[in-house]
Amino acid sequence: MENVIIIGSGPAGLTAAVYLSRAEMKPLVIAGTLPGGQLTQTTDIENFPGFIDPVNGFELMFNMQKQAERFGTKILNETVTSVSLSSGGPHEITLGSGEVKKAKSVIIATGASPRWLGLDSEQRLMNKGVTACATCDGAFYKNVPVVVLGGGDTAMEEAIFLTRFASKVTIIHRRDQLRASKIMGERAMKNPKIEIAWNSVVEDIVGENAVEGVRIKNVKTGEISTIECEGYFAALGHIPATELFKQFIDTDSQGYIDLKTNSSNTNMEGVFAAGDCADSVYRQAVSAAGMGCRAAMDVERFLEATE
Repeated sequence: MENVIIIGSGPAGLTAAVYLSRAEMKPLVIAGTLPGGQLTQTTDIENFPGFIDPVNGFELMFNMQKQAERFGTKILNETVTSVSLSSGGPHEITLGSGEVKKAKSVIIATGASPRWLGLDSEQRLMNKGVTACATCDGAFYKNVPVVVLGGGDTAMEEAIFLTRFASKVTIIHRRDQLRASKIMGERAMKNPKIEIAWNSVVEDIVGENAVEGVRIKNVKTGEISTIECEGYFAALGHIPATELFKQFIDTDSQGYIDLKTNSSNTNMEGVFAAGDCADSVYRQAVSAAGMGCRAAMDVERFLEATE
């Protein structure tokens, strides 16, 4: 039986692994369908502490994994198909191969993924002007026009943030009024750098090797037009990867795991969570890493107490 199984290998999971392996807890990390997590899909990262020059996302996560392995972490390149969790443990984790792993404790660090429209051009131009994080990538778009897709508070926040860098921000919204709160909507509409394309949907992203524009359709008139831009920011929300655990673990209305105040503890004893699967607000690599650290320390205390 494992002391602790960490499900997920992004910044949260691997940071937890570093701390637990240094404490000689011999953690097992189930890497999942995307070893290293969403960050491996990012090219230049400028806001992770400790790097003077931009660091490639794949390189950062590769180094995190090697650091964890150096201290004794076991990495299993497998997926989890089902779980059976019980208060206080032991917990059973069924892998894609059919093998069942048992553990005294579990850290859920499965992350969250952005919602996309599903356009081929979104995938083709990913990290070539297409992104879902203004905080992460906004500084790359100084003095150029960008578009933001969405009509909720997140879209308004992203658009307002982007006005610090972009020459112009166009919000594309399929309705004739925003879903955002009144105060956020007013802030966006009063900003001289922001324009809203009402009643519009994205038909396609223009550009072969980089974003050059967005082709939109007015849903009322049927008119097709192109907005010239160099950045496409999807602000349609995120999908936390928590479906496997909902039978056992409390989540909020959006599916994010509920944590007890100022801890990584879930409603079930011996099951902890860290990173974007339990964070609907910040969703940054550095905040996920911090949550991974907390989860590791909570696991260590739990195992010491139970033994």
